[in-house]
Amino acid sequence: MKDLNTTGPARSAEDMKLIKQFLEDTTLFLGPDPEIMQNHDLMERSPDEELAIGQNFDHHMIARIRDRLQSGCDEGYEMVEQMGAAPGAKWGDVITGIYTASGDLALASAGGVLLFSSVVHHPIKFIVKNWMNEPTVGVRDGDGFIHNDSRYGNVHNTDQSMILPIFHEGRLVCWVASTVHEGENGAIEPGGMPSMAESPSDEGLKMSPFKVVENYQIKRDLLTFLQNSVREPKLQLEDMKVKLFACLRIKQRIEETLNTEGPEALVAMLRLTMEDVRTEVKRRLTEWPDMSVQTYIIQDSTLRENCVVKVNCKLTKKGDRLIFDFRGSSPEFTNRATNTILGGLKGMLSQLFLCYIWPDLPRGQAAMAPIEVITDPHSILNCSYDAPNSQSLMSIFTGFTAGQHAVAKFLYSCPEKYTKVHAPTFNMINTFIWGGVSQHGETLGNLCADLNGMGAGATSNRDGEHALAPIFATMADIGEQEVNEEDVPFLQLVSKKMTRDAIAPGKYRGGQGYTMMVATKDSEQWGFMTTAQGAKIPPIQGLFGGYACGTYPLSKVKDVDVYEILQSEPEKFRHSIEEIMNERPFEEASYTTHHMGMGFEISKRGELFMISQGAGAGYGDLLERDPVGVVKDIEEGLISAEVAARLYKVVFDPATLAIDFDATEAAREEERQARIARSMPYAEFVKDWTQPKPPSHLKYFGCWGDDIDTLYMGAPDVTRRADTPKPNYMPHPKDVRIAELEARLANAGIDGGELQ
Repeated sequence: MKDLNTTGPARSAEDMKLIKQFLEDTTLFLGPDPEIMQNHDLMERSPDEELAIGQNFDHHMIARIRDRLQSGCDEGYEMVEQMGAAPGAKWGDVITGIYTASGDLALASAGGVLLFSSVVHHPIKFIVKNWMNEPTVGVRDGDGFIHNDSRYGNVHNTDQSMILPIFHEGRLVCWVASTVHEGENGAIEPGGMPSMAESPSDEGLKMSPFKVVENYQIKRDLLTFLQNSVREPKLQLEDMKVKLFACLRIKQRIEETLNTEGPEALVAMLRLTMEDVRTEVKRRLTEWPDMSVQTYIIQDSTLRENCVVKVNCKLTKKGDRLIFDFRGSSPEFTNRATNTILGGLKGMLSQLFLCYIWPDLPRGQAAMAPIEVITDPHSILNCSYDAPNSQSLMSIFTGFTAGQHAVAKFLYSCPEKYTKVHAPTFNMINTFIWGGVSQHGETLGNLCADLNGMGAGATSNRDGEHALAPIFATMADIGEQEVNEEDVPFLQLVSKKMTRDAIAPGKYRGGQGYTMMVATKDSEQWGFMTTAQGAKIPPIQGLFGGYACGTYPLSKVKDVDVYEILQSEPEKFRHSIEEIMNERPFEEASYTTHHMGMGFEISKRGELFMISQGAGAGYGDLLERDPVGVVKDIEEGLISAEVAARLYKVVFDPATLAIDFDATEAAREEERQARIARSMPYAEFVKDWTQPKPPSHLKYFGCWGDDIDTLYMGAPDVTRRADTPKPNYMPHPKDVRIAELEARLANAGIDGGELQ
């Protein structure tokens, strides 16, 4: 094909204009824009911003405007939390924000999921680039756009954003947006986060940014289409209205500023806020020591099969540059949903800095802007658009933890700290996702708020707090289960009870998680699923000698109706997973454990499904823990006396718990000497421990050792070059099971074909 620009007779400007117009008019599909999706830095100053900043507004006025609009974002957030219909809205899994006319996030609400607003700049920039001057779409005063597809800029498709442009006298001055974890989105499994998704087509609604509001009214035809695409049409309507009115409230606060201070003051405030934060971040980075830290986190499943999946991280700081290098992490899974797009990972790292490292900075995009992120193409942390990512939280959260673990090593040596050095907080959504027909005859699909009770990591001077908050929403709530039971046909027979021995020991122990036991009661069309990792291998690491948390499988008791037991023999019921699974009090029942990737399963009345929320990581050598703190944990039921004595080497009277301090010190000194006796020189350890390849029995994914250029794909003889993507398909679990059964039949001398 000839180059239209360089060969043949010269073409006139009019010819080139016609050719360009033809190509634009015949674009087949406006898919996700790599230029937008790969960039997390601030846009260049626009002429309007240059003009506004040139007026040299008083810094006090800029601060006053920022405080006013910060309050407006917080007001919008509270509106969504109070009025939202989705469970996620009610317990704080929402965010509101103000964006510049170019699409950069300048301010976000103090509460909520900062991660959401940190990725919504992508769809706004898509709208600016593609719809602003598009004759069939356009962007006008009174318009509103909806969006949820992660490939255009979101976490996963269960989250929906409402985006409004704000005009002043015909001039676009900024954008506002509100995002909610809605849950139900019409995916292959109810609740919006299908672990069974094998392609993007299984993940439900995939809304690229499109106009759904005109003249501040939701368009009924598009609303009907969206309602027809999900299991809960009422939820879709209610929360679209809530998000819209939250945006309108923030718009009202912006207009008050426009009318009193003028548009230039607003534009200057938004731009200077971002630039000042970016400058301050670079200044703070110069105080960190120049060095590199390597760490990794292991995922123990794809949510459909057990395997070992590596998230590899090298964090390097030099001068005012900070580089997260995730090369060597597992290849993407072509037909599993645990991948994430790169924007989701960056948004989660932004959450790390603004919630755990520099919480004093304005909450916006600028804190992450100067920080660099490197990944392999088509990895679980930077997946292709053809790979499913409805369970992206699995990789976003483990990527966050790798970053949190590495950053702590820098903060320890930093002269000025803005928070305490913090061991990793628990990072998995240990909760029940549910769906079916309720006791009121409604079709529902969503999840419990228990995922918000992640145990906090210990800090440099105190224990972690119990079930404090999730890593993605540090001011979220865990909800009132009794209120939820008015809407759904199951009870939490045990709720928010601390799980004994689910602990991460250290000089300061991690915060504990709690037990949840659920059983369907009033529906024959109801089921549960769980979507978390950490049943085989802990998904976090301890810090400076502290331990990781335990592992937390799903436990099930089938062939029983616990409601009948509670009526006839209530003394048989136990209130901990430990007691039920060890004592097995229901004689005819079957007891099983399962990894935390259980696909949607119909539940019969009275069958028990039991899980625990996880504990945060420990900090420091557990032999340095105050014996009084150990005994206090025993008294509070956080740890058993036997486990406490074995781990912490504390000597106490088993009846009175009176501590023998001298005997404790002697026991600890004996353990220190035993450690020395067990130790060996590092070179000898490496020689014995390190192997050239993963063992053949291990389904291992990612780099092995320091060779980040070779990625293993489930077996020591199946690899790919890190820079050369290729498919990584997993067999269907049913096919695996069929092959196992056929092999058993063959070993028994039976031809499987004869049984058909």
